[in-house]
Amino acid sequence: MLVNGRLVPGSGGTFETLNPATEEVLGEAADATADDMDQAVGAARAAFDSTTWATDVELRVRCLNQLRDALQRHSDELRELTIAEVGAPRFLTFGAQLDAPVADVGWFADLAGSYEWSTDLGRAEPMGIPSHRRVVREPVGVVGAITPWNFPHQINLAKLGPALAAGNTVVLKPAPDTPWCASLLGTLIAEETGIPAGVVNVVTSSDHALGARLARDPRVDLVSFTGSTATGRAVMATAAESLKRVFLELGGKSAFIVLDDADLRAACSYAAFTVATHAGQGCAITTRLLVPRAAYDQAVEITAKSLRRIGVGDPNDDKTLCGPVISARQRDRVESYLELAIKEGGEFACGGGRPADRDRGFWIEPTLITGLTNESRTAREEIFGPVLVILPYDGDDDAVRIANDSPYGLSGAVHGADLDRARAVAARLRTGTVSVNGGVWYAADVPFGGYKQSGIGREMGVAGFEEYLQTKAISEGVA
Repeated sequence: MLVNGRLVPGSGGTFETLNPATEEVLGEAADATADDMDQAVGAARAAFDSTTWATDVELRVRCLNQLRDALQRHSDELRELTIAEVGAPRFLTFGAQLDAPVADVGWFADLAGSYEWSTDLGRAEPMGIPSHRRVVREPVGVVGAITPWNFPHQINLAKLGPALAAGNTVVLKPAPDTPWCASLLGTLIAEETGIPAGVVNVVTSSDHALGARLARDPRVDLVSFTGSTATGRAVMATAAESLKRVFLELGGKSAFIVLDDADLRAACSYAAFTVATHAGQGCAITTRLLVPRAAYDQAVEITAKSLRRIGVGDPNDDKTLCGPVISARQRDRVESYLELAIKEGGEFACGGGRPADRDRGFWIEPTLITGLTNESRTAREEIFGPVLVILPYDGDDDAVRIANDSPYGLSGAVHGADLDRARAVAARLRTGTVSVNGGVWYAADVPFGGYKQSGIGREMGVAGFEEYLQTKAISEGVA
């Protein structure tokens, strides 16, 4: 745990973390209490108010590049830790689970160095008074960052990178399931960068509710939260007590639309690949597969065959796509939805439970559910497991209607041979990101976020950077 520039134990002692693939104890992490969180917030407040961090862009650029370099030097250690603690398949650590977000730290450093912090609006005479106006952009202040367990490096750094580049100080509260990824990040900040004491504080805890103190504390100016929609509502309600700003990246139940002119085999195989990736533990993963009614049976056959072929595997194996889910609690949650699907009239074309050959670890087979409508809870609620619901539609308008008939609006996908037609369908989806014919939108320069109950604001890109800025207008009287 990192508080005010020092690596310290938690006042609550320690708590154990488990390897989700084997259930073996990985080790112990510092267990913070409310007092520890209070000290971390105080340190962040003092660092913002009394140091040059908020005003020294050159220092911030240098320190962020130091952080990127430190993370890259320790990439082997971080990779093995991520596989063991998160259950992430090894191949994903060469992308969004590690290498990509580490490189993105440098992108935010470069952005801070080139950003137009002040804009000259020139002279004017509002109300007849000669004035010279400019607009300046300043950091918000103290940021409380609350992050989940599914992609810890990506989400921790997607908050730290732009928040620090903008000149804010940060208190990072990672999920109890993945404290070690955040703890090593804190260690590298303390030992291998010039980031001043108090600018970054990392508070690990077994207490899921400890992050709520960041939303309540009046010394915190902005809360950046990634997690479930239900918890996001609670964060927003608590933050309203002090009218602090919030960024919320929440749940999703994204639709994958296969148009009737698409290569059905390629599209359905791609949909299977997507939902099985990291055991379906991604908020933007497409978990509803929409296919033309006339091709429904064929699509079921193709998709089920693909999911069976993917199966589950040891996350240490380079060929594994679908590893374990993070915990027994998450496995039980997924299984409860599988039971619900049967009660709602669904059937399993493949999967449907734990793999027979895995007696240790938290495993769910890649599963395809047929026979449901979009009105079923299984098709409407976020499951966060390798579970795909396949739904028939009648024509493009019906596909768009079904895709948009969701409380969420985080992502989506469209596959079709006629690019103009696919683009037209994509344009009608009420989601923050859309992939057309396999296009990848994830990158440092692309804003990410959702419509409706998938969140408020954007992460990544210039838009994500500006979430952490205030805008000030200054006007000077002139003769």
